[in-house]
Amino acid sequence: MGYKHLKFPENSVFLVTGGAGFIGSNLCEAILDMGYTVRCLDNLSTGKRTNMDGFIDNPRFTFIEGDIRDLDTCMKACEGADFVLNQAAWGSVPRSIEMPLLYEDINIGGTLNMMEAARQQGVKKFVYASSSSVYGDEPNLPKKEGREGNLLSPYALTKRVDEEYGKLYKKLYGLDTYGMRYFNVFGRRQDPDGAYAAVIPKFIKQLLKGEVPTINGDGKQSRDFTYIENVIEANLKACLASSEAAGEAFNVAYGGREYLIDIYYGLTKALGKNVEPNFGPDRAGDIKHSNADISKAKELLGYDPEFSFERGIALAIEWYKENL
Repeated sequence: MGYKHLKFPENSVFLVTGGAGFIGSNLCEAILDMGYTVRCLDNLSTGKRTNMDGFIDNPRFTFIEGDIRDLDTCMKACEGADFVLNQAAWGSVPRSIEMPLLYEDINIGGTLNMMEAARQQGVKKFVYASSSSVYGDEPNLPKKEGREGNLLSPYALTKRVDEEYGKLYKKLYGLDTYGMRYFNVFGRRQDPDGAYAAVIPKFIKQLLKGEVPTINGDGKQSRDFTYIENVIEANLKACLASSEAAGEAFNVAYGGREYLIDIYYGLTKALGKNVEPNFGPDRAGDIKHSNADISKAKELLGYDPEFSFERGIALAIEWYKENL
């Protein structure tokens, strides 16, 4: 269970792109805590310097301020790196509908730059962020790799294209790539602010401040909410996976299913607030129900998530109480 027992060669160097972001900064911190060397490449467009406060002075940590859309920057960042964890991307389905060109540029062009740099610099494993949004309108639950529907947003398309490039880079060039199809990740350092903020930190912050949260739609939509520790485990286990498992994408989730309205009332109870939510319109491009089959990641990566939704949400609430 977990990842803290995992062993890499002693002088291993990890490059985390988007390492100042929510998932990336947690990866940087976890790998440093395990005793390895970490480089972070981030242009701080959505990441924050404050996310690195806990480890910026660690002698085994290097921060490179740069953009994955610049191939030279990617080449320099990959030099001497053993493992690349490519988290740099712009998230949010609704924002991608407003800015499709920017999403193409960052999420496809930038990821391709990183794959190419990793290939040229002889990186051992290239693990990259994909998304459950690649399942599109495929109605069956649980979501299973190889059974995808029509895409519903530019964001989803960028992640599907990344997966196709991942497959090609394995097949044509022998680069071991592993796609992480994240399902609604939450936990410490996830940003509660802004129009496109994720729902859990946003609800927690609003309730703590005495505001009335708005639920998009009727609240009956369900998600496989996945605590950040499980995501760290999946990324690190992918770095140790066999070459036979490369070129593939894997669901990264807990395998549960929570309804938004239930989460909302759970949060009000945990925070001691008696507030009824507002209900807004459905969001364009959103999937109604999401729940992952994680058997492929279990079998091929040894992924065995230990943080249930209940355990994760309790830890997240504590973190936000202390840090907001």
